[in-house]
Amino acid sequence: MEIAYIPSPSRGVYELFGVIPLRGYAFCIIIGVFVAVWLGNRRWIARGGRPGTVADIAVWAVPFGLVGGRLYHVITDYQLYFSEGQDWVDAFKIWEGGLGIWGAIAFGAVGAWIGCRSRGVPLPAWADALAPGIALAQAIGRWGNWFNQELYGRETDLPWALHITSSTDGRVPGYYHPTFLYESLWCIGVAVLVIWADRRFKLGHGRAFALYVAAYCAGRFWIEAMRVDEAHHFLGMRLNEWTSIVVFLLAVLYIVLSARLRPGREEVVEPGASDEDTDDDGAAVKLDKKSEDEDSETKDSDAGKSDAEKSEDADEKETAEAETDSSSGSSESETDDSSSSVEAKDEEAESAKKA
Repeated sequence: MEIAYIPSPSRGVYELFGVIPLRGYAFCIIIGVFVAVWLGNRRWIARGGRPGTVADIAVWAVPFGLVGGRLYHVITDYQLYFSEGQDWVDAFKIWEGGLGIWGAIAFGAVGAWIGCRSRGVPLPAWADALAPGIALAQAIGRWGNWFNQELYGRETDLPWALHITSSTDGRVPGYYHPTFLYESLWCIGVAVLVIWADRRFKLGHGRAFALYVAAYCAGRFWIEAMRVDEAHHFLGMRLNEWTSIVVFLLAVLYIVLSARLRPGREEVVEPGASDEDTDDDGAAVKLDKKSEDEDSETKDSDAGKSDAEKSEDADEKETAEAETDSSSGSSESETDDSSSSVEAKDEEAESAKKA
């Protein structure tokens, strides 16, 4: 008896005006990239960087990441494209799915390194800022697998089972573990963990990124073990399970060694950015240094005056004070004269009365 399940989309491609194809998989990837850059930009600014730097470097990292992710998938699943009866041209059809996160991160790091060198910023600091955003991008991107009805787990009768309806490419319609959903939720948890740990322990020098890698690998290991799609096996485990173990150990080793060799966090992540401040929307606002500059100019002007000029200034000051005293004295004399004339008039009036 069917109680509840997660339905699969009837199709993964929708046509706009019957001409322009809109692919759910591509939309998930694009939305994920925008979320990663948006969050990374806010974290970069909070650490003292300039607005827009994350996006400028992402222009290098994203294309490299897409190429690397596709290469990893094609190499590890070469039989899907180069075996008998397969069309090798399909290896270039990235919109049909097939991106390996390991290749995406590795090649994306190369592109990011190029972008960081052009902007003069340290790659580890940039990676720390972007780490939780990458996890959220993966969480969103996994829903592209839902559109393509792929990467599901073993059969199950759980109420959140994924209902697969397609029978193409060896699929068998039925109810399966929604491993895409498991990984999506796990990645959201990884993002939250990295943000919390970064605030709590002030992670720096690439340790926030290494934490993201280690946490993701821990989840990918058990989720990968549930999948039933075709994969290469070594010693009874899937290739990506072994990859998760190796990368997890390397990430943990990096965290330990980095904490010993370079404790704390970078004080400056982008040269020159300390002269700018930022508002809540992330826009750069120049600090108001006008009064300071004016005071500095005044001091420099006074210091550059000659002794003669200083003497002239002193004489002018004394003259101005003398004029002030003279004007005050004349006003007092006028006051005395006016009071004397009033007294004389009063005396005349009294004598007139006596007469």
